[in-house]
Amino acid sequence: MAGLVAALALLVVAVDPGGFIGWSDGPDRAATATPLAQETARPEQAPPADEDGRATLAEPFRGSPAARWANGMAGITVPAAEATGWMTKAEVERALTDTRDFLAAAGLDPAVLRGGRPEKAIALMNPHQKDVTTFISTALSTPGEKHDPLMLFSRFDPAQARLVGDEVRTRGRLTYRVGKRGAVEVTADVTSVYPVAPAGGGDEVVRVIVRRETVVSWDDPSKVVTEKGTFTLLSYKLDMTNGGCGAPTGYFRPVFGGGGTDTGTDGGRVVDPYDRTAPIGEGQAGCGTATRS
Repeated sequence: MAGLVAALALLVVAVDPGGFIGWSDGPDRAATATPLAQETARPEQAPPADEDGRATLAEPFRGSPAARWANGMAGITVPAAEATGWMTKAEVERALTDTRDFLAAAGLDPAVLRGGRPEKAIALMNPHQKDVTTFISTALSTPGEKHDPLMLFSRFDPAQARLVGDEVRTRGRLTYRVGKRGAVEVTADVTSVYPVAPAGGGDEVVRVIVRRETVVSWDDPSKVVTEKGTFTLLSYKLDMTNGGCGAPTGYFRPVFGGGGTDTGTDGGRVVDPYDRTAPIGEGQAGCGTATRS
């Protein structure tokens, strides 16, 4: 069985969690913005700045590139299937669909977002991959720096933050290729934008922006110990903006009431969380500052 590549997390503090510094509350164009076509390849440039103003309870994606993104799974491009490795065309199509379903169960399921256990996502993971099953059980019971469930699952503490509206805007794509021992290796590169407000009430809206690169292997059961309909997790990486830069708690911890102070081990790094022009970089673990949220 393939070994699991060490995880990487770049945690980013929003420069102005309540909105965008220096931007005016101009006319609301978010509701009428032309939706973007699906992402079919790595973009060549970051999305342009939009000066539609601050997020509101009614328009939580206002002033953000995500105002033009699709909702939920509609924002994740699934390529056409072809026979690959040990799988037929129909089997590859199922593997791609199941990978997308894992992303939905891990990062879009309303119950999981509100702090629930991601049972549907876990059910798609090879139960014989002991390093992963140990990581997940430890991360969900006693989260820590080496066992942070946010590397794979999006969860908020309902006592600290509440989701605004019923949409999570996403942008990204799946790709696939032949892996080791003829397996079908699927890579997911997806950015999700979660608008949230303080749990105790109020109309302040901030956005938590999460980009994950996840690589999974759909293995030939004649060559790898696995269960039908499950994948082996090969690697995972995380970029997270405004989800908290303190000790892991198992939940995103968005900052309300302003902020923007550099904290953590990499305070000099400046990141545009909407820039998808390059892979999540190696050696970028730590905290930095976002140019926008």
